Amino acid sequence: MKFSIKKCLPHILVLLGFICISLAYFNPVLKGKEIFQNDIKHYIGMSKQQKDFKANTGEETYWTNSAFGGMPTYQLGAKYPHNYIKKLDLALRFLPRPADYLFLYFIGFYILLLVLKVDYKLAALGSLAFGFSTYLIIILGVGHNSKAHAIAYMPLVLSGIILTFRKKYILGFLLTTVALALELVANHPQMTYYLMLLVIVLGIAYLIDAYKKQLLPHFFKSVGILIVAVFLSVGLNATGFMATQEYAKESTRSQSELTINPDGSPKEITSGLDKDYITEYSYGFLETFNLYIPRFLGGGSYEDVGKDSASYDYFLSLGATPLQALEQTQQIPTYWGEQPIVEAPAYIGAVVIFLFVLALFLVKGRLKWWLVGGTILSLLLSYGKNLGFLTDIFIDYVPLYNKFRAVSSIQVILELCIPILAIFGLVRLFNSYENEEAKIKALKYTLLITGGFALIVLLFKSTLFNFVGANDGLWRQNYGQPFIDAVKADRKMIFTQDSLRTLILVLLSAGLVWMFIKNKISETLLTISFAVLILFDLVGVDRRYVNNDDFVSSLQINKPFQPNAADKIIFNDESNFRVFDVTSGGARSSYFHNALGGYHAAKLKRFNEVNEFYISQNNINVLNMLNTKYIIAQDDEGQVFPYTNADANGNAWFVEKLTLKDTANEEIMALDSLDTKREAIYTKLTNEQNNLKPNYQVDSLARINVLEYKPNYIKYQSSNTKDGFAVFSEVYYGNGWQAYIDGKKASHIRVNYVLRGMSIPSGEHVIEFKFDPEVIKTGSTIALASSIIFGILLIAGLFYEYSNKSKKSA
Repeated sequence: MKFSIKKCLPHILVLLGFICISLAYFNPVLKGKEIFQNDIKHYIGMSKQQKDFKANTGEETYWTNSAFGGMPTYQLGAKYPHNYIKKLDLALRFLPRPADYLFLYFIGFYILLLVLKVDYKLAALGSLAFGFSTYLIIILGVGHNSKAHAIAYMPLVLSGIILTFRKKYILGFLLTTVALALELVANHPQMTYYLMLLVIVLGIAYLIDAYKKQLLPHFFKSVGILIVAVFLSVGLNATGFMATQEYAKESTRSQSELTINPDGSPKEITSGLDKDYITEYSYGFLETFNLYIPRFLGGGSYEDVGKDSASYDYFLSLGATPLQALEQTQQIPTYWGEQPIVEAPAYIGAVVIFLFVLALFLVKGRLKWWLVGGTILSLLLSYGKNLGFLTDIFIDYVPLYNKFRAVSSIQVILELCIPILAIFGLVRLFNSYENEEAKIKALKYTLLITGGFALIVLLFKSTLFNFVGANDGLWRQNYGQPFIDAVKADRKMIFTQDSLRTLILVLLSAGLVWMFIKNKISETLLTISFAVLILFDLVGVDRRYVNNDDFVSSLQINKPFQPNAADKIIFNDESNFRVFDVTSGGARSSYFHNALGGYHAAKLKRFNEVNEFYISQNNINVLNMLNTKYIIAQDDEGQVFPYTNADANGNAWFVEKLTLKDTANEEIMALDSLDTKREAIYTKLTNEQNNLKPNYQVDSLARINVLEYKPNYIKYQSSNTKDGFAVFSEVYYGNGWQAYIDGKKASHIRVNYVLRGMSIPSGEHVIEFKFDPEVIKTGSTIALASSIIFGILLIAGLFYEYSNKSKKSA
């Protein structure tokens, strides 16, 4: 078999085109600028301590003290030994961020369509439709990089699965293993879970087809091969996967031991997240049409309506200058849906939806039904509390579904399925399976549905909709009815503009299809024309929300926070303590200090509960036990200052009394009045300590001093004439922190709901805490073994495929 450059050249040109388009859309990266992503800003704040530690020591720390009193870094970009699949991922993401993710969108979808035997030109067209889907661009704008990362590898995983079911067992196995390993590297379990749901739909479609064609042995053989691929891909990611699984049991994603709320009322017990929290971001029924008409419900929560708007005239009527009025119109609450916050509509594209509907009439068989099934399942589940009976079934009975929030984000599945079927509408249009009459009939029905809907809502919008938002009452209370009237007028204006825009795009699309059917234009010209329409359609909407204005200098990204007056004062204190910043949220305080605050979706469960019960209420008793030496506050003139808390307990202390509580409820409620300097409480022993006593005598000269303090290592010197029990103002995490007394391993327990405590014999001793999680060692060993096994299988498989093709071509 000879290598054919002629066959590869089109694909090479397509890949180069994807690179150019990715860089063109995010062109400020060519000038060294970076996109400002709010979530990444907070991620940088959260991860600064561990990155500084790595830069200074060359050592990776899997624990940080900079956020929430202390937590593992597993979800903060920790690097693991023998994680070779991560190196492959980094090689694929060679473009500057976020152009790298856009390129991944394109290339993954392109490979999927090629595997589905679509011509490369249509495959490239489909990749543009998928990659520029507004939601996929928006998540790059706000910094949901891990989500974008996971979505980008979804098509690649499907490619491997489909190859396997097509009896390309070796290539299918190899591609599935690599693709799924890359998917897991992205570390966004929610997106991977949604992909699994789509794979189940695909599997059901293949099972039904295999049953009809009496190919069940092949089906189960394929499933067996794919199961091996899953295990191997997990093995390649073993360290991160195992660490995440271990951490999840201690995080807010697991069931709480508490049965009460902070106010003492009974708490709804669930094995996952609270149902209201899961469904807080539920897609509204009317929002469905945002997929087709971008600002059907007003677009993002706030839109720039410009000078040709009722809001502009309203501000002028209040006496504002034209410039002032124009500034005010940049943040008008145009969104009138039900979700709390919407960055932008999840617009798939009028042209893509038109082709999707056309495909419903032209495409037949298994492919159509798994794509339609995935689309419908995704849409119905995205409604969340608005389709409560279905959502409740999934939350209560479908494993792991209750571990994830923001159910509206499951629409990533339909954003994947719809462009695939849309492209197959063109594939079917191009071939001769349907005659001209059938194609004309399909076109008429498609135009009637898509164009008819756009025309009806355009003509009867005032009759069908009231354009009233959920928060209009609050706006009315603050700004008066005239402001609301102006906002409603603007909502109607942008609704009209986008409905008309969609109608025109549909008519143009229908015209192009009709001309092709009548042999007035060629396949190539039709493909190019649709590429132009799709790019005009999607990029035009995308640029409303993510554009060059979102880019700033690299320095601003790499150093997103600047120290204020309070921070500078605290910097002078070289002792070890925590800071509680009541003036700002997020990860700002974590960037500079060992903080009680932070920004993360999966915090340690017990610390989060203490925060809800006490820290958020500024309970000084709890702040003291957490060694909160400084509280950053704000005076009446708006100036920040550090309040010095002289009553902070310090790094460690001996207590006189140790009390056993029966339940977690009793333990957390007791913290309110507990004299934490003299007494400690616990519920059960995490590690057995046989010498625990209820009472201890504390020598007046007894002390525990910190000798060395690092994120993953703390060294103390204790001095006590009597046996004692010490409490350490460090967050307890039994899956990694090991305690030593004079170099010998010792056990410690959880006390005061979140802290560490241990018995210390009389005399002078050196006490050490080392964060040395066993899961990292075990996972790294498995990852190394999996990498070796896969390397052998890869070489053998490619050699086998090459040999077979050589024999066939001989």
